[in-house]
Amino acid sequence: MRRFLLIALIFIYSVSALAQLSPDQLIKLETALGPESFFYNHLTGFILQDLDQKIVLYEKNSHLNFIPASTTKLFTLFSAITILNDSTQTLRYTTSGDTIRIWGAGDPTWRYKNFQDPGIQKLIEPYQVISFSDSNVDSPAFGYGWQWDDYYFDYSAERTSLPIYGNLLEVKKTSTTPTVYPTQFQDSIFLTNRSIRELERDFHHNKFFYNPANFRGNERFIPFLTSPELFVKLASELTGKKWIYQKVELPTEHQLYRGGMLSPILKELMLESDNFLAEQLLFMVSDRLFQRLDTERAIEFMLKTYLYDLPDRPKWVDGSGLSRHNLFTPRSMVTLFEKLYRLVPDQQLFDLLPTGGESGTIKNNYQAASPYIFAKTGTMSNHHSLVGLIKTKSGKMYAFAFMNSNYLNKASEVRKEMEKVLLMVRDML
Repeated sequence: MRRFLLIALIFIYSVSALAQLSPDQLIKLETALGPESFFYNHLTGFILQDLDQKIVLYEKNSHLNFIPASTTKLFTLFSAITILNDSTQTLRYTTSGDTIRIWGAGDPTWRYKNFQDPGIQKLIEPYQVISFSDSNVDSPAFGYGWQWDDYYFDYSAERTSLPIYGNLLEVKKTSTTPTVYPTQFQDSIFLTNRSIRELERDFHHNKFFYNPANFRGNERFIPFLTSPELFVKLASELTGKKWIYQKVELPTEHQLYRGGMLSPILKELMLESDNFLAEQLLFMVSDRLFQRLDTERAIEFMLKTYLYDLPDRPKWVDGSGLSRHNLFTPRSMVTLFEKLYRLVPDQQLFDLLPTGGESGTIKNNYQAASPYIFAKTGTMSNHHSLVGLIKTKSGKMYAFAFMNSNYLNKASEVRKEMEKVLLMVRDML
């Protein structure tokens, strides 16, 4: 028995030395995440890795799959940086006489948020007829596994080859009535006696309803149902040029137009966790690779090439993480993040990552006199994850993935308990 205990003790100390954690530190982490902890009433996975030495300091359930929610955007970010380099894929086109034929390549920036104009107006200026085709689109407007009842929320805008206004209707409150933009939708607004508090769209049609007695106007944007016919109507109104829809195949001989810088899109993607941008980024990746807009094919390519060496093959189905079919292990998340860490210059990476207490989706969490968490969040019903960097008291950076699924608590309670663990890690390393 004494010999067995001695061997076990030697093993613990040797592993601790290798992993840079003392037995006392290991015990603290085990206690914080073990059977007597808050995290034992649901599935929790955690991994902490030394980026310089490529050593895992600690892990718990890092081999199990979790629904990643918006931490999926880290995979989209990696794909965009790797494949698109520094510019957007805006559209592909051919010209003949006074006609330009356009196939969208996924660029989401045309009249969306405060992005720089992609220059479509200047491109089409010499032509009298602008013919638009969506024959290069293989993926549907909604992603696989998206919830049907998200259709009237701004985070669930449809995917298209050449979006306009972010495929969103802007709503402003004027007295007790809504004013919308683009203005052509104003005639599609109707009164209702239903006890709704916001402007709501009909599920099947671009008809919008509000109750003047209850209207609050807090929902600033609402997705509209897209169609090629609606697109050319909106594009004609916006540009003052006649757009027509003709579904013709993209010829081998054509030109590519790249309309803007990629970096502002990536920053908005990460700091604001913009689902629409994430989906359109994968469209642009697919266009760059295959001259087709096919999310599934783009994902398959990335998994077989740049991400072939992940410790666990993920189930990755969309760009945003809206789908409940996405499944990733914490150790695959950290491996992906290590790839980003090697690929992206330090300052650029810190500019992209939400910073605890300062920016992005963790502006109101992980607050400290000196920021110590730089990470992407992911939250949906009963699932919350955080993946990124932690800066410890010694000034050293470590990568981590902290993933939670199937809890019955509020997400705010889970974040609070996660913060306790991460503070402990910060202070002991």
